[in-house]
Amino acid sequence: MNESLLRELVPAVIGVLVRRGADFAAAEDAVQDALVEAVRGWPDGPPQDPKGWLVTVAWRKFLDAVRADTSRRRREELVEAEPSPGPCGAVDDTLQLYFLCAHPSLTPASAVALTLRAVGGLTTRQIARAYLVPEATMAQRISRAKRTVAGVRFDQPGDVGTVLRVLYLVFNEGYSGDVDVAAEAIRLTRQLAARIRHEEVAGLLALMLLHHARRPARTGVDGRLVPLAEQDRSRWDTRLIAEGVDVLQAALVRDRLGEFQAQAAIAALHADARTVEETDWVQIVEWYDELVALTDSPVARLNRAVAVGEADGPRAGLAALAGLDPALPRYTAAAAYLRERDGDPVTAARLYAEAARSAATIPERDHLTRQAARLNARLRG
Repeated sequence: MNESLLRELVPAVIGVLVRRGADFAAAEDAVQDALVEAVRGWPDGPPQDPKGWLVTVAWRKFLDAVRADTSRRRREELVEAEPSPGPCGAVDDTLQLYFLCAHPSLTPASAVALTLRAVGGLTTRQIARAYLVPEATMAQRISRAKRTVAGVRFDQPGDVGTVLRVLYLVFNEGYSGDVDVAAEAIRLTRQLAARIRHEEVAGLLALMLLHHARRPARTGVDGRLVPLAEQDRSRWDTRLIAEGVDVLQAALVRDRLGEFQAQAAIAALHADARTVEETDWVQIVEWYDELVALTDSPVARLNRAVAVGEADGPRAGLAALAGLDPALPRYTAAAAYLRERDGDPVTAARLYAEAARSAATIPERDHLTRQAARLNARLRG
């Protein structure tokens, strides 16, 4: 087996598949599968035309994946069209299923994807959006996870961290996506918090409660998205806010900070402000510093840049934004907001319109379109 030869051929084979119509991620997956076949089938050396062999096998793998993806989509459409199930018995083993799907034989990322699909009820498209990857790539990841656990005894539950990640993503999809599963995520996280004393479980529960408390104010009567700064804070659920703050404070005193506690602390500071002007942006930036140190998340860095713009002025926010990848979701929207605050409505209007074209949801797209129209109308006036 000539591994160096295989490595040399990979870019060329991927290029052939892309020219034939495969997107890059799907081509890369197909070539990886073909390389596995080569390892198995070339024990005595490569064939006469190794590149041609790899192209043929990789293209076959790609077509198989396309057919499987088409069949999967059809199955998901059929499942979504089915009527809701009737009442069930009192036994609720949903949380146990989350732990079992987070199997030790899977990587955390694969376990999360599989659990979101098999137990969380999210579609492959929704999961791919949460992971910022193409849908076909996520379908491949889930299929590989299924193959990994095929025939494995599900008697070894996964770790708490993986289950928390699943619950967090399920809540986010319910909070801002097409499927309302936020309340179910909160219910399961409450169950988990009641079973184990774990700072990050408490942190995640607090984060969910604090975000869910603001939900009634997030959309107007016409379904329009209402940004945090413009929300009617009298509509926030003060009972959920008080509970979330209590849960968070009990976790923080244990002095074992994690990412969910840091996110909950940021949400608590927003909830604590009676008006947007009273928001303690300096302390929010400090908590984002903690979050970035814990996760090095590009999304956390993006949100931190906006917070810096509020605490230290838009120029400082733009400087913090400059070091990030412009391909990040909501990067352009954040840049538009900071440009407007910096007194550059022309650039801000252009960026709002650009951000609207790549918005993840219809309400977000409509909101950004209105922002661009508002500034353009002002410039024409």
